[in-house]
Amino acid sequence: MTKENYELSAKILRLANRGARKAQVKARRAGVPVCYAINDKLIKIKL
Repeated sequence: MTKENYELSAKILRLANRGARKAQVKARRAGVPVCYAINDKLIKIKL
């Protein structure tokens, strides 16, 4: 992987993580359970 590709994929991952965190906060405020898929098992968390 070239340096440019690595930097681009790192930037995309940072943006995706930021968006996921914002969506999680928004869901918590609305009282909607947050769902995760871990090892093909769906886990719902209501915080």
